[in-house]
Amino acid sequence: MLLTEKLKQTGFSPSERAVIDYLFAQRELIEDKTMKQIAEATYTHPSILSRIAHKLDFTGWVELKAGFLEEINYLNRHFSDVDANYPFAPEDGLMAVANKMAALKRMTIEDTLSLLDHEAFEQAVTMLHEARHIKIFSIVHNLLLCHDFKAKMNRIGKHVSLCEVDPEFEAANSDETTCALLISYTGESDTTLRLIPYLKQRHIPVLALTSVGENAISNEADCTLRLTTRERLYSKIGSFTSNDSTQCLLDLLYAGVFSKDYEANLAYKINMSKRLDHRKSSSEIMQEKEHPFT
Repeated sequence: MLLTEKLKQTGFSPSERAVIDYLFAQRELIEDKTMKQIAEATYTHPSILSRIAHKLDFTGWVELKAGFLEEINYLNRHFSDVDANYPFAPEDGLMAVANKMAALKRMTIEDTLSLLDHEAFEQAVTMLHEARHIKIFSIVHNLLLCHDFKAKMNRIGKHVSLCEVDPEFEAANSDETTCALLISYTGESDTTLRLIPYLKQRHIPVLALTSVGENAISNEADCTLRLTTRERLYSKIGSFTSNDSTQCLLDLLYAGVFSKDYEANLAYKINMSKRLDHRKSSSEIMQEKEHPFT
């Protein structure tokens, strides 16, 4: 759950609510304001600010303020012209729909990249690269998005399984050479959460792709990469941004693993394709040429 959502939902006293309302009114303008200045503006005491922070499990006001500003900064970026839930309107013509959908895809990729932490990404790629077997756990809808990732990884010799049938058995029947990849937009999916005890018991490293903010799955994962978090659960035309963000991260993970042994992976992939891909084309652009790595 996003911090901004917690601030709206958690039970607060009238004095605490006055401070919170001020935060939402001022947003990024609070960056240079001290506790004393905020307390004076809201006719409260600085201790109220500390109390709010502690209620939300922060060590103090400075940490809460930093988290709030970081989240506001994220929510302000991108998506200023297109609504992720309703990217086009009933009166839009077909080309207007097409252009708005293309703009949404561009913004989703930019947004996903802005959330990518270098250290977490490096850790995630290392986890997948070192794993003998990668098992992906998620709801069926997300697993459909993973077939292309599985195919690409298989073509460079990485064993990937999409655990749709009997995921509890797949989790329990794994060892430390397996990496579990959990995908959940909400981070609260019971279907996925109930697998974590099995994975932890078997000492299996867990990589999560999930939404921005604190959630149950990110709290349990060894490494977390964040998905674009702009959509409601069901009040929307389609899961455009969450799907595109998931596919973007999967492509980045594949590219990262590929780059770990670039020449060997490229040679392996091209040689396998030469043997198995029998497509023909009259287009000069599509014609294959000899490659130095093969």
